[in-house]
Amino acid sequence: MTPRVFIDGEAGTTGLQIRDRLQARRDITLVSIAEAHRKDASARSDLINSVDAVILCLPDDAAKEAVALATSPSVRIIDASTAHRTAAGWVYGFPEMAPGHRDRIRVSARISNPGCYPTGFIALTAPLVRAGLLPADHPVTVNAVSGYSGGGKTMIAEFEDPASPTYVDTPYRIYALGLGHKHVPEMQVYTGLSRPPLFAPAVGRYHRGMLVEVPLHTSSLNGGVGLADIEACLAVAYQGERFVEVMPREALARLGVLDPEGLNDTNRMRLHVFGNDAQVRLVALLDNLGKGASGAAVQNLNLSLGLDEAAGLD
Repeated sequence: MTPRVFIDGEAGTTGLQIRDRLQARRDITLVSIAEAHRKDASARSDLINSVDAVILCLPDDAAKEAVALATSPSVRIIDASTAHRTAAGWVYGFPEMAPGHRDRIRVSARISNPGCYPTGFIALTAPLVRAGLLPADHPVTVNAVSGYSGGGKTMIAEFEDPASPTYVDTPYRIYALGLGHKHVPEMQVYTGLSRPPLFAPAVGRYHRGMLVEVPLHTSSLNGGVGLADIEACLAVAYQGERFVEVMPREALARLGVLDPEGLNDTNRMRLHVFGNDAQVRLVALLDNLGKGASGAAVQNLNLSLGLDEAAGLD
């Protein structure tokens, strides 16, 4: 009997993407709740506790309410909201994050899907902190730009619908100017940094795709670390990974520009090490709706249910 999966919040941006990746598969059975019962707590509870796995694509408070409805010890929950990303008892759903982490996801009943920006940031910096190249107390800065789909239906309307009262006609804008973005806690916790990074996000006038950049002065790193040391550290950390690739130096030499839309509609992420032995630009390229959201959720679902990790993703 194939595992039954329920997407709670399937009408949202991430939920629709996940459904698109799952609906044609034969190794799972995708179930839905009737439109009339979507806000019926009793009906949702019955469905949540009757399936093998639930993927939550809800606002934070609604996600917490959905988790409270899950009383069956066998149901596995993957939460795509921010609500449980640093919560006790939840495993962070970034399989490639550290050695052995994939196995933690496989055995967990509570998995918190990472944010899109943190996925790139953690991929770039966690191996460096773990290897002792990047001091844990370093004042790290991360600059990033995402397609406007990262803001969900509200931001999509702001950029696409001229009739929207909040319509904006600008090519690029920065936000979170108070430096209190909700992704910062997971960025700090899962990199092992002792202080929060300074996070400077932006959104561009394009639908999806993102670049996450960490600039570093090598003189502030440990023990005379240079470009090749950083490159080698990342290459070892992700050796053999199917969805995370560290771009080789010869490929980087041919790059004149880096397109944030370069990995759209995939679950892949490419890591780049640019610069020289004095200054380095670490850059992650990924799809904010792919490896940064729906693709990651499907990858975590596959691991959790004991299925092919790449099912529905290649």
